[in-house]
Amino acid sequence: MRALSYCTNVHPAEDLDGVVAQFDRYAEPVRRLVGTDVLGLGLWLPASLAAVLADDDAARRRLRAELDARGLEVYTLNAFPFGGFHDEVVKHAVYQPQWTDPRRLEYTVDCAIVLADLLPDSARYGSISTLPLAWRTPWDEADDAVATGALAELTGVLDGMARANGRPIRLAVEPEPGCVLDSVADAVAWLAPRVDPRYVGLCLDTCHLAVSFADPAVTVAGIHDAGLSVVKVQASAALQVDEPGGEAARLALADFTEPRYLHQVRERTGDGGVVGADDIPQALTELPAQRAWRVHFHVPLHARPAAPLSATTDVLRAAVAALESRVDGELPHVEVETYTWSVLPETAGGGGDTALIRGIAAELRWAAAHLFEGVAR
Repeated sequence: MRALSYCTNVHPAEDLDGVVAQFDRYAEPVRRLVGTDVLGLGLWLPASLAAVLADDDAARRRLRAELDARGLEVYTLNAFPFGGFHDEVVKHAVYQPQWTDPRRLEYTVDCAIVLADLLPDSARYGSISTLPLAWRTPWDEADDAVATGALAELTGVLDGMARANGRPIRLAVEPEPGCVLDSVADAVAWLAPRVDPRYVGLCLDTCHLAVSFADPAVTVAGIHDAGLSVVKVQASAALQVDEPGGEAARLALADFTEPRYLHQVRERTGDGGVVGADDIPQALTELPAQRAWRVHFHVPLHARPAAPLSATTDVLRAAVAALESRVDGELPHVEVETYTWSVLPETAGGGGDTALIRGIAAELRWAAAHLFEGVAR
């Protein structure tokens, strides 16, 4: 199980006591249910807590000790949501502050300082996933220049830390539909001429990849051919709707329409292009609905949605297989990131802790059984 983590952004917590309480309430019970001595966590720290920890050696030692005492390890942090990820309405707020805002750089540096003290001895590197610069509008060439400068400044910090600590912390930029770096191809084109690939690469979120309708093998090859690498995989699945014009499909999608998170929708056109809408309600009124839709709604890896919906776990498996062909015995960090348990139609407002713990454990068991073949764990 050491190749694998689950992302704690599924749990609301905004301070250190709250994060430690997550370990007792969720993470350690998940570890016991999975049946492993050590469980990886992809830790989410809101910016306010990351700043406190970065400034307090004793607090970082406490966090490390709390993890060790429960058989928990941290190789990777999710620094995409800045804070308030469980507010009643998140939507576009998750893309703030963007990479033109000094607070984004400060938050990421704080996360790097924290992660350096959490990495287990076995870790070759640490990873931090981050947003794809910003939501697509407003954005211009001046913003490009500011973001490029911010990433260069971060690279200088990471280089100094690597020289001091002997192991690098690497940034993983996560393309997402609707953002400045909408697809992996967009991210590769933007990053390749601008960043030091020793410290900046890609976070391959396989839900986002599926929504873009990109071919997983071609995508992975394109990343490596550009001299970049996949620093981190977020193992996730999107909703697929094969016949979105049908009444049954539209009724089923209505159950996934909820106010907290943004659920971008894409449809493949007859000429191989892609058209889209920024959320499910807009898709239901704006898209042609002549061919299959894919929806940015992270669904559990182990449980297929009820017909007429399905999930894109085949894209996840193909992406990992493509990465396996590119690595020598060890995949990048793999993090199961289903943050939507609280808004899934079948679990929203029900099931409690037991259902969530069982669900996360089932996802981890599915991933361990279906994603890794001949790769060190």
